[in-house]
Amino acid sequence: MPNNFHVIENEWILLKDGTRLAARIWMPDDASQAASVPAVLEFLPYRKRNGTAPRDESTYPVFAAAGIAGVRVDIRGSGESDGVIDGEYTPRELSDAIEVIEWITAQPWSNGNVGMMGISWGGFNCLQVAALKPPALKAVISIASTVDRYNDDIHYKNGTHLSAQLSWAATMSAYQSRSPDPEIVGDRWRAMWLERLEQEPFFMEEWLSHQRRDDFWRHGSIGEDFDSFPVPALVIAGWADGYRNTPLKAVAGMPGKAKALVGPWVHKYPHFAYPKPRADFHAEAIAWWRRWLCDENNGAEAIPQVRAYILDGPRPARWREADPGYWIAKDAWSDPETMVLAVGSGGRLERDPAARAGGKTLLRSPLHTGTAAGEFFTLKPDTEMPGDQRLDDAGSLTFETEILAEECVILGQPVLKLRLSSDAPLANLAARLVDVHADGSATRVSFGVLNLAHRDGNAEPKALEPDKTVEVELALDACGYRFGPGHRIRLSLSSAYWPMILPPPHDTTLDIDLASIEVKLPLLGEHRRIDLAEPANPDPLPRYETLEGGSAGRVVERDMLNGVTRYKVSEDTGLNRHPGNGLSARDITEQVWSIMPGDPLSMAAEITSVCILAREGWEATTRSVMKLSCTQTEWVISEHMQAIHEGSTVFERERSARIPRDHM
Repeated sequence: MPNNFHVIENEWILLKDGTRLAARIWMPDDASQAASVPAVLEFLPYRKRNGTAPRDESTYPVFAAAGIAGVRVDIRGSGESDGVIDGEYTPRELSDAIEVIEWITAQPWSNGNVGMMGISWGGFNCLQVAALKPPALKAVISIASTVDRYNDDIHYKNGTHLSAQLSWAATMSAYQSRSPDPEIVGDRWRAMWLERLEQEPFFMEEWLSHQRRDDFWRHGSIGEDFDSFPVPALVIAGWADGYRNTPLKAVAGMPGKAKALVGPWVHKYPHFAYPKPRADFHAEAIAWWRRWLCDENNGAEAIPQVRAYILDGPRPARWREADPGYWIAKDAWSDPETMVLAVGSGGRLERDPAARAGGKTLLRSPLHTGTAAGEFFTLKPDTEMPGDQRLDDAGSLTFETEILAEECVILGQPVLKLRLSSDAPLANLAARLVDVHADGSATRVSFGVLNLAHRDGNAEPKALEPDKTVEVELALDACGYRFGPGHRIRLSLSSAYWPMILPPPHDTTLDIDLASIEVKLPLLGEHRRIDLAEPANPDPLPRYETLEGGSAGRVVERDMLNGVTRYKVSEDTGLNRHPGNGLSARDITEQVWSIMPGDPLSMAAEITSVCILAREGWEATTRSVMKLSCTQTEWVISEHMQAIHEGSTVFERERSARIPRDHM
């Protein structure tokens, strides 16, 4: 890489209210020429000094070498920035981002054009900031994000309560409790640290207080008004991630502005994500930025509206280095044609059954059904991804096709329709589309979950009337998949999907009308196969010094004597030191989820998080424990936080809440 840029390790951005935000900037050397350089902003709470440094250092030097300044800013109350965070994607956060954009354009080196990008949090807020129409923001790249904060984030999904909500609340509490770096802020570090510890929000209490799709979730959901979205958006996701629906929703809602790219990836940037193949994100991004920030006529606006990787029968495995498949392009996206599968009289899924199945069948899944589901928020292509589905299918109602004689290729969101009744007012339904290989092993292709009280919408849920039949329609998550000859297509239905979704207060039995079951598969339709360039560097992330090694584990325990199933997750990043700034960091997490058969009120979870920051002669540690349990009518949460400096406790806090269950 040409050495034609320099790095500003810390730059203070002063906001109108006197708050200083900390920025790290990669600056092209020719920025000394007035009004010569565009900039790309990434605005996150994840600490530029150590949290996102590896990926920042893989990307922003490449941008700078191409003449694009990279401005990586820690939001208020994170890293070395002043103040205290006040939640996710709040009006203040978005307003701060607009002030940062104004600051960038006021710099003598700026050409007045700014792009904004990010993955996850940064992917969310770049869309949300763009929707507010700051004049200088000309384009965005949004990776692993959402246009619907209620149904396509980490909190709720079609009215079901995602366990990832507690995991994320524990993570955010731990992350936001970390100290700023004294090397940057000086002697103020301790006062800043204590301010954060004393004032950081109780994330879980706030999120649990909004169990319906109300104004809290509509804020920042750009799908509420696609028509007014003002700028070109390159929207990227991976089929192995929880945020897989956004690219196709974006191109459907913003056909003149959005471009979609979907690969086989987990929740990572495409140039270093697994499973492979990867994409040359740097080249994609530079072309996008130079088209919209430099008015370069490079054809970026003419790339196909949808580019997607079609998975070709990957097998469930403990580690997926690469997934078989091929890239396709659709120059224009439209609602796909569908193939309808129904349950025939012989009990099989058929395209055109001569006669539908008759009668009804009962479904009451064991409450621990779902331990093969993997994580909603998938960071590694290992046991975080869904495993062999035969384990969960044992507690499910399943229907499958005959062995396929011809391929069936789909792209989009499958839709399930059926009629059912329940013996309780609250119940969940989980549906999975599964590829059954010739040897019987089973790969989950797509899934959907629904709190049946939300069957007619998420804003005003309605409890079920016991034993009254209702119509249900459930859109499963988007997928791109080839079912090959010799395979079978399976539909799996369960009334539990734990621990991914938490159970309702009743161990419900569903009565399903077999003749009503239909699943609509979105056919790939007209397309062309393409090649997508992979990054030239197969190992693009910088290497830091490992002082102590890390570890990871995931275990399902079934206590046969006491009837308890425990789902345990452990993650230890190890202690790693940044070679440039000398800051060492380590994050350790232990999760334990438990449930007993037949008793949804036995559901409990405990998450312990330890965050260590250190440099020679200085160390600051926080340890938090967050718990969740329930009663018939309440969610019960608590948190204990302890902060330690040089071996002595400097802060300790206990807080708890009991929150009424609202149709959950």
